[in-house]
Order: sequence, then structure tokens, then C-alpha cells
Amino acid sequence: MMNGYLPKHVGKIAIGAAMLAASVYLAMISVTLAHLEAVSGQVPFDMRPFGYSPTEAALLLDGLGMVGREYYLTRQIPLDMVYPAFLALTLCSTIFWFGSRITSRRFVHLGVTLSVGSALFDYIENLGIVAMIRIWPDVSGLIVYATSTATIFKSGITTLTVILALLTGSSGRAKQKRTLALVE
Repeated sequence: MMNGYLPKHVGKIAIGAAMLAASVYLAMISVTLAHLEAVSGQVPFDMRPFGYSPTEAALLLDGLGMVGREYYLTRQIPLDMVYPAFLALTLCSTIFWFGSRITSRRFVHLGVTLSVGSALFDYIENLGIVAMIRIWPDVSGLIVYATSTATIFKSGITTLTVILALLTGSSGRAKQKRTLALVE
């Protein structure tokens, strides 16, 4: 499954990708998303893991005003187009790294699938947000529900993937301890 290069460097890739993902996330949380919330008085779409209704979407979009909606498109969305790739790379490489210590590859395959799925739903969410901003105030309930569903799936799948990465790490660590105990 892994070629000769990847096993040697997967830990470095995981750490490097995590640093990049954390940097982008920090910029979004502390700058762009904080600004959007301050301008609108509403929690931005990206920070609503349980989704939102057409009424909640309308309150946010209206509260942003034209300048806030432009800010969402030109500042938040570009950052959020980079972040899912960094997060998926972080999770995939971490699961490969931790998974190299266990015999069952099921966790690794599932983790990679979930990591990619999380990123895809984040991109779908971003496209929905762009669509809602571009067609405001003529946003249909269908677009809101579709985008909200992508947000919910993104949040749920990301949570599952992080849990799986932690389980893979703890499973690999337990196996490593058992192996060391047998050697002693």
C-alpha cells in the first residue's frame, strides 16, 4: 500500500500538514470568521455544525450587508478552499503514520475515505455559501438546505475521522507496548 518513500516521511508530512492546517484554521477563527460574526451579529455558516434553516441563513446574509458578503467571498472562502485539503492531508498522513503499527488496514482505509469525504463536503459547503451570497436576496430554501446538509455532513465526518485517527494511534501504541513486553 505504501511505497518506500512514504513510510519514512509520513510522520513529517503529518506534522507539517498539521502546522499548515492549524495556521489556516487559526487565521479563520481569529480573523475572518470573527470579523463576519462581528459585522453580522450572527454565527457564520462555517461554524454551525448542526446546520441552519432558511430563516437563519437570511438573517446572516442580511446582517452581513453587501460589504460583509463581499468579505465572505474574498477573505473567508479563499482560506476555506485551502483548509480542507490541509486537514485531509493531516488526517490521512496521521492515520497512515499511526496505522503503520497495526496489522489491520481497515482503520487506515476507512480513515483515508473519511478524510477525503470530509474535505469534499467542506468544498460542497463552500460552493453553497458562494451560491447563496451571489444570488442574495433570491436564495431558495433548496440551496440553503443543501448547503446546510453539506455543513452537517462535513462536521460529522470530520469528527468521526479525528476519533478514528485517535483510535488508530492508541491501537498502534497498545500493539507496540505488547511487542516490547514480549521482547523483554
